[in-house]
Amino acid sequence: MTAPLPIRIGFGYDIHRIERDRPLVLAGVKIPGSIGLAGHSDADVMTHAIADAVLGGAGLPDIGHYFPPSDPTIRGIDSQKILAKAREEVDALGYYIGNIDCTLIAEAPRIGPFREQMKTALSDTLGIEPGQIGIKATSNEELDDLGQRLGMAAHAVCCLLLK
Repeated sequence: MTAPLPIRIGFGYDIHRIERDRPLVLAGVKIPGSIGLAGHSDADVMTHAIADAVLGGAGLPDIGHYFPPSDPTIRGIDSQKILAKAREEVDALGYYIGNIDCTLIAEAPRIGPFREQMKTALSDTLGIEPGQIGIKATSNEELDDLGQRLGMAAHAVCCLLLK
């Protein structure tokens, strides 16, 4: 067996369709409004991308392996529980999270007013400082399905460091 790498990088991506009259949860924070995202869980697209980045950095399977959409017992699960499981898995391998960077791709909402709340929610779950988390957003300039407000997506990267 090869010695563990001192630094590992993970990448995560997630996308969900818009669903009207469902709560919108982004990075662990409920965003006021009348649109949400469709999904088996709370459909927190940002947290899902981050969890996959954490798991991927450690060479582990994606969140669907740990939380399959076919499992009715986890319907509506809080995505912070998914993220906590990702952290637990990398901890067991002897890694800790150095930093996270996540970008939401959506025409709306504006996340600036919620950024610090998001960083706090994520840092509480991950056991890291808010300053170790980057949160930002961009639009698709009205191009494709995301630009036409049919869905939202997120990209995330994670740096894991050997303990």
